[in-house]
Amino acid sequence: MQQAPDFQLIVDRIKETARTRPDHIAFMQDGRTLSYGALGRLIDRIGAALQRDGVPQREAVAICAATSIEYAALFLGALSVGVVPAPLAPSSTPEQLVGMVKDSGARLLFLDATTAQSLTGAGGVTRISLDGFAADRAFADWLAPEGAKPQPVEIAPTDPFNMIYSSGTTGLPKGIVQSHRMRWGHVMRAKDYLYDETAITLLSTPLYSNTTLVSFFPTLSGGGTVALMQKFNARAFLETAQKIRATHAMLVPVQYQRIMSDPDFDTFDLSSFRMKSCTSAPFSAELKADVLKRWPGGLVEVYGMTEGGGSCILYAHLFPDKLDTVGRPAEGHDIRLIDERGREVGRGEIGEIVGFSGLIMNGYHNQPGKTREAQWTAPDGRVFMRTGDVGRFDEDGFLKLMDRRKDMIISGGFNIYPSDLETELSQHPAVRECAVVGVKSAEWGETPLAFVVLRAGAEVDAEELRTFANARLGKTQRISRVEIVKELPRSAIGKILKRELRDAYEARAKA
Repeated sequence: MQQAPDFQLIVDRIKETARTRPDHIAFMQDGRTLSYGALGRLIDRIGAALQRDGVPQREAVAICAATSIEYAALFLGALSVGVVPAPLAPSSTPEQLVGMVKDSGARLLFLDATTAQSLTGAGGVTRISLDGFAADRAFADWLAPEGAKPQPVEIAPTDPFNMIYSSGTTGLPKGIVQSHRMRWGHVMRAKDYLYDETAITLLSTPLYSNTTLVSFFPTLSGGGTVALMQKFNARAFLETAQKIRATHAMLVPVQYQRIMSDPDFDTFDLSSFRMKSCTSAPFSAELKADVLKRWPGGLVEVYGMTEGGGSCILYAHLFPDKLDTVGRPAEGHDIRLIDERGREVGRGEIGEIVGFSGLIMNGYHNQPGKTREAQWTAPDGRVFMRTGDVGRFDEDGFLKLMDRRKDMIISGGFNIYPSDLETELSQHPAVRECAVVGVKSAEWGETPLAFVVLRAGAEVDAEELRTFANARLGKTQRISRVEIVKELPRSAIGKILKRELRDAYEARAKA
């Protein structure tokens, strides 16, 4: 077997497939397809258009639009000439979007009808419409002519690859600058996930998310096919996966939950699947076990940050007795735990998770101070990235997550980890999902408050749930109140927004 190169440009791999297998399908979406040959020509036209407009290497272009083949091709075309795609989350507030466009330094803004209204305040940029919606220029008219090719460029491994903005719920998200080497490392990390030229990866998370891109690029680098869903729906996902004979999927936990809850799940033929991946949010052991039992193919959970530093990987199908963990450190990754003073803690003790590897961001764009705040320097001088998560290693070296450090509750001087309370509360048969937050308490400083979403058809009152959970918890952990809600607030990538729960409760308490 040929040894993988230490470094290669991802777009070079894609263009090689365009030369050797031009008729193979690169993208499919809603009945549309784009072959590798056509993709290669489109990449060249995009690169030539960017150079024509004077966009230099290492400068950003902003993209804020729904997932589409045009969006994917634009991303690749920018990469081909060393320009830095800055994909923005349409779910951000208009103020955040305008701020991100300005922070990125982009002179070109690619958008569509779904995002145009939110970006009316973005001045000083040329607006190019990916879907024909009225803008300064339409994408089809902006492209360089058929047959156009860009001037060759030299791209270094440390050059910026893309700028992914963090999903902060307050203030301006930070621009996380990843390098070409870092992205290549993601491709190499995925070498055991069975991507090759026959792979068909069904992606239903948005293209602005690192979650999506860590599956998107390995598929294309291997010469496989990416099937794009503009919007996730559990039944549509199952129908599409069966129809196209999908082999891979990257999903966040809430998507797995909704798919596995479909009453007809077991009637779908999913035997084509080789590997499924998950990242971005806590993935319960019970849900992992259900996926392993009922959905063919392997299951890999990746724990890490968009900023990089260090990752853990759980091959759930190989370690079914470790489903309550996120696995062991990836090859070449050093994961440590530190206390509040920055000192390493012992094996089995709880601490903040920090990580080191060759996969680390160049920094936060225009924010060197924030970059330094996100780092921890080991005694040997190596710089680790702080995750803000709290966890501990078990006796076999598998990492178990406790909580986000900022979500830890300090009640009466005791540290309470919401995940412990959520685990016990979730054992009640009426509970579909729950979230525990700390709210102000005159007596204890903080006290745990639980928000619960019930299973369909379940009937139970809040006090019964509180009594059930507290009977299973230690005296210092007990939940003070349970509120039953229709749904939990989530980010576009499926993370529960605990700050919104806490703020809404405290606003009601003051009213």
